[in-house]
Amino acid sequence: MDYLGREWEITPAGGATGEAFIARHDGQKLFLKRNSSPFLAVLSAEGIVPKLIWTKRMENGDVITAQEWMNGRELSPAEMCEESVAELLQKIHQSTPLLNMLRRLGKTAQTPIQILASVKNSLDGELREDKAIKETIQFLEQKVNDVNCDHYVVCHGDINHNNLLLSDSGNLYLIDWDEAIIADPAMDISMLLYSYVEKDQWEEWLAKYGMSLTQELSLRMKWFVLAQTIQTTVLHKKKNRLNDMNRCIEYLTFAQEY
Repeated sequence: MDYLGREWEITPAGGATGEAFIARHDGQKLFLKRNSSPFLAVLSAEGIVPKLIWTKRMENGDVITAQEWMNGRELSPAEMCEESVAELLQKIHQSTPLLNMLRRLGKTAQTPIQILASVKNSLDGELREDKAIKETIQFLEQKVNDVNCDHYVVCHGDINHNNLLLSDSGNLYLIDWDEAIIADPAMDISMLLYSYVEKDQWEEWLAKYGMSLTQELSLRMKWFVLAQTIQTTVLHKKKNRLNDMNRCIEYLTFAQEY
């Protein structure tokens, strides 16, 4: 990465992909990423991620993006209950520019039937025979026609406190959009509520978001959190994170009864 000039110090920023870097020079600091989606520009314009400074296409075809470096911190799990998180998620789900850009990039709405097919296809023989997974798949199949949504939105797909950054100036950002899809907003909401909010506080949190806790929404959230947990289980197994995989399998039983 010598396109910035030799005076810049560039170091890996960590993360699973190894595509993110921090550039420093003379008091300046930038967050660089290789081959980010064009979606990043709209996220920046909407104020959902730190400001995009520039984009450069390299001779080898790589595209490098530079974002403003924001001093701040990740949210704590307890802070996921706060109104600012609900308001940010509502803003994302209601954004027409985000939805239009994903559609221009070729994304189409993922229905529960499509998501269920993807979940089942991802399972290897061993996971397919696991008792908790078999029971979860049966539930997903039984309810797949009862969880339809008539309003598809841009979903982040990986809502967790590590991806929510609070800047020193008080701005809240949601980062790491590699899993973004067009889907039922209950997909994002379910992961947040099941992971961070006590059930007796769901109604209060949803009121901050602008939604009522109905039986229909409860079923949609349960359906999506179970589907996503199986997908996470598969990912952990592929990466040989067996303890995490087993925790996900245990969570399936808990979530079904929750």
